[in-house]
Amino acid sequence: MKIIAIDTATEACSAALYLDGLYTGQFKIAPRQHTQLILQMIDDLLRQAGIKIADLDALAFGRGPGSFTGVRIATGIVQGLAFANDLPVIPVSTLASIAQFACNKHQQKNIIAGIDARMGEMYWGCYRQSENGLMILDGVEQVTPASEVSVPDSQVKWLGAGTAWQSYSEELERCLSTQISEIHSGYLPTSSSIAQLAVYEYEQGRVLEASQALPVYLRNNVAKKSARGVFKRTSKAPT
Repeated sequence: MKIIAIDTATEACSAALYLDGLYTGQFKIAPRQHTQLILQMIDDLLRQAGIKIADLDALAFGRGPGSFTGVRIATGIVQGLAFANDLPVIPVSTLASIAQFACNKHQQKNIIAGIDARMGEMYWGCYRQSENGLMILDGVEQVTPASEVSVPDSQVKWLGAGTAWQSYSEELERCLSTQISEIHSGYLPTSSSIAQLAVYEYEQGRVLEASQALPVYLRNNVAKKSARGVFKRTSKAPT
């Protein structure tokens, strides 16, 4: 199986290649440089592996939530490449990516992933490790003030991961102090964990056509306010 995964939803820009059980990738903190970097990252990975994009089985991307512009970049690039090469697409939550990365690093089964959404709010979701080692969402992903974050099971300890745990540390400490075992606020979505989750989705047949690969903002009103014309076209493929 061959899958390229990309993510540009935060200040990090990354691409990864899953090739028959092995992962290779590139990761760089590069605010406002995603469009200049991501295609070169993809090209580098394909060239190093000695394959062409048409040889891939699927393309995966971080579908959000995150920066409105960043999420749009990944969505548009994947849609364009998928259309041009007749490849299926696998959208993966950026919060799930953070949770999977934290799970891989710390062998923690219960994780609250949070991304700073600005405006006094955070994107967050609670994830639990399944029997196959992958993180699955418990409940729904949300965008709320940090003071409204809660866990579905207060009888177990949770690991906090993502930038929101630094931006809103005091608020989260007040509402979750007894439920949190450790915090890793530097974690960002990674294309390697997106690829890991995408492999399972592909094996289960959960893939989409390029036109169905849409971003997830959670905070749709901000998208409308900041880019009214662009937001109205999110359901259409790039031309």
